[in-house]
Amino acid sequence: MNARTTRTLAAALSLTAALAISGCSSDSGSGSGSDSAGKSGADKPKMTVTGAYMPEPVNDKMAGAFMVIKNDSKTADKLTAVTSPLSDDLQVHETKDQKMQQVAAMDVPANGELRLERGGSHIMFMGLKNTPKVGDKVTVELRFEKADPVKVELDVKERTYNAQNTSAH
Repeated sequence: MNARTTRTLAAALSLTAALAISGCSSDSGSGSGSDSAGKSGADKPKMTVTGAYMPEPVNDKMAGAFMVIKNDSKTADKLTAVTSPLSDDLQVHETKDQKMQQVAAMDVPANGELRLERGGSHIMFMGLKNTPKVGDKVTVELRFEKADPVKVELDVKERTYNAQNTSAH
């Protein structure tokens, strides 16, 4: 194994342990969200984000981000990348059979949503430039195959925070 693979595996194992310890629930809720800006064509999906947060990182090595990405269009799309001033190495991870793995993209179904939640699919920040504290906000930009990029502010929450479904319908 090369050093990057070893580092990635160590980070994945550490995050898995941290998520297990913090009581990984998979409820997601609404919170401050962002819309994509710019041109909106009939065939171009428009994404909105709710419930975006990051548990306070234990150290500057890694952090996770969770949210719900909604696609209210008739066109399916894919989350293809995430960027942030907090880290130069952001990864999209899926969890299958209790194993976390990096993926190149995640589907955002037409008239559906992609849930990034504790114990499931999520965004990983590797090698943080600083360690955000509870109450801070972390900016990320979500990039999609078809939709315009979406800027999102993640609320930094307590490490044990679990999102609650507070959406009013």
